[in-house]
Amino acid sequence: MRRLPTATRDWLTGPGLTRLWEGVRKRLESNGVQATGSLRLTAMNAQERNDLSLLLGKPVTGTTVTVRLDMLDARLRASAAGLGLRQTLEELGPPLTDRRAARADATARREQVWSSLTSSLDASPLADQEWPRQWYDLLRRAGVPRGVTPEAAVWTLQQAVQVLTTLLGPKRGGARGRGELAAMATGSAHGLDDGTWLARLVQRGVALAHGTEFPDDAAGRRALWRLVSVTPDEVSSTVLTYGLRPDGEGWRERALRERAEYHAEAHLTPRDLHSLRLQLPAGTLIHICENPRVVEAAADAACVQPLVCTSGSAATVVLTLLDALAATGCRFAYHGDFDWPGITLANRVIRRYEALPWRMGTADYEHLAARSQAEGIPQLTLDGEPVNADWDPDLAPAMTALGVALHEEATLDLLVADLSRLT
Repeated sequence: MRRLPTATRDWLTGPGLTRLWEGVRKRLESNGVQATGSLRLTAMNAQERNDLSLLLGKPVTGTTVTVRLDMLDARLRASAAGLGLRQTLEELGPPLTDRRAARADATARREQVWSSLTSSLDASPLADQEWPRQWYDLLRRAGVPRGVTPEAAVWTLQQAVQVLTTLLGPKRGGARGRGELAAMATGSAHGLDDGTWLARLVQRGVALAHGTEFPDDAAGRRALWRLVSVTPDEVSSTVLTYGLRPDGEGWRERALRERAEYHAEAHLTPRDLHSLRLQLPAGTLIHICENPRVVEAAADAACVQPLVCTSGSAATVVLTLLDALAATGCRFAYHGDFDWPGITLANRVIRRYEALPWRMGTADYEHLAARSQAEGIPQLTLDGEPVNADWDPDLAPAMTALGVALHEEATLDLLVADLSRLT
């Protein structure tokens, strides 16, 4: 391939022609890399006019000029460059991109995603059912998630059809674990983990097939899996409890009462909650804390009041338990950290369950801050954006003024005293 002579390259890459090449490059990349049309340059300085005059072989005297690309192409071929416009720009670098062709190719690749899905559905045992067409239309409207290549999309959609055929086709099997199903379809036990695109695709199909709404929380998604006899992971996440004494004579209810009798904490899994009969006397007050240390201290002190710990931000299993307790008529009192994430979580729990604030007022905060300072305890700086407390409009200003964060451990003796009272 012919190369530009060194002297010619040096001259063409001079500052007087920089704007010309930038404009020409954009024009060629947008029109199929064809030397057609024209380019208008404005506010040209003296050097630009001089260099363009030499390049075009005619004087350029005004500050504005229109350059026909076909004439520029012919001029370059006849000059010392000896190359056409496209070849010259590629020599000057970087390579040109045919954006029109690239867009057409991207469109064709996207269409291949959906035509492939249509073929997979038509060839599957699901073809005679009504919901797959709705599923296809919904997915097509939503599109492929950002960052997923067309090739990966085709493969994932084919996996989704395979899984849905297993779950909803004429030869559906019995109960199975989600990890087992994922390994069969993807080779990985995590292929259908909550939050993956494949899991969402399958769950959408299951919801449509059963005429139910697509759930927006983890508990609802687990219920959706159970509709097709798939058991999600219901043993790895737990909620920490203390002192729960549910009615009922099942072994789980008896085990909880026995642990409460011996002042022992209990970790309940979603599997437990699915099987437990959590019936407590209506009006039972359940205390809620944020940090496991409070549960430990309550157990050490043989406290008598029931307690549920969110262990930070209150995972789905925590909310599932609290929802079940609320359904039986239980009342709640909440305590958490005096920092902005703690106030955010407190707002969430208090709103959801109409819980009472438990030693979470302005006076409580100011008392604890003064006590910790008097005892020589190092002060923890309060960082982040302030969050207003729903239950006490004066709390956030007081926390901001003192600038001290207090974790639940600073209130431990008072919380344990409250939990030790019979009423």
